[in-house]
Amino acid sequence: MSERDAPDPLHPPVPPISARDAPRFGTDERKQTLAAAFQGQGADYDRLRPGYPDAVLDEMLAHSPRRAVDLGAGTGKLSGALAERGLQVTAVDTSAAMLEIAASGGPLITRVAAAESTGLPARSAELVTVAQAWHWFDDAAASTEVARLLTDDGLLALVWNMLDVTIPWVHRLSRIMHAGDIHREDFLPVVGPELELVRRGVHDWEDPMPTGDVIDLARTRSYVITAPEERRATVLANLDWYLHEHLGHAPGEVIGVPYRTDWFLYRPTGA
Repeated sequence: MSERDAPDPLHPPVPPISARDAPRFGTDERKQTLAAAFQGQGADYDRLRPGYPDAVLDEMLAHSPRRAVDLGAGTGKLSGALAERGLQVTAVDTSAAMLEIAASGGPLITRVAAAESTGLPARSAELVTVAQAWHWFDDAAASTEVARLLTDDGLLALVWNMLDVTIPWVHRLSRIMHAGDIHREDFLPVVGPELELVRRGVHDWEDPMPTGDVIDLARTRSYVITAPEERRATVLANLDWYLHEHLGHAPGEVIGVPYRTDWFLYRPTGA
């Protein structure tokens, strides 16, 4: 085997992918409404939404970056984890309230700005990350901005935590709580021509939570946040019944909620 043909641990062959382009919101107006719904949910989101497994962070950091920009950082679930690994992290979000929560958790630089136009210097990061947020952006404009921010050897990491709906009881749980961020197995984010996919993967894991927190997790879902009070109460009551009566868990019992983390690594085209 020649050196050229030898396996590259950072850039192995990309597996076959589907043509699916993005999650579906129905209309741009509905997308904007759902995106705005998170603005007042920072504390609950930070407490209840899962972080990101060490194995996935290891994949993001395999090229030993020193500086990272986390776009759509929200309450800093990923930003803080990167800072704990020793990176200089700039957390970018349009919500100052969300970034206040992020900054309270550790040494982060915060910037209130859109992902499509951060105002940060060009070539200022070896790693740009987006967790749970790429589908909220204008993918063409965000791709151009990411390519501007990355150094020639830098990487973009897109990552999503999703309930593992291949497990029957979790599938029903997701339907009851209207978890709309479940992608198909062959989901592929849409990025601009400035970026090329070099590696992707899935990591399966569990997040232990008391049953009450599993119910409250629904409160961080955009469908529930924007629903009329009567419908919201129905969703929460149905979850209470499902966990405590149908599945037979005791109130407050800690259960392992199965997740899958899908991650995608991109490098600037021509790098």
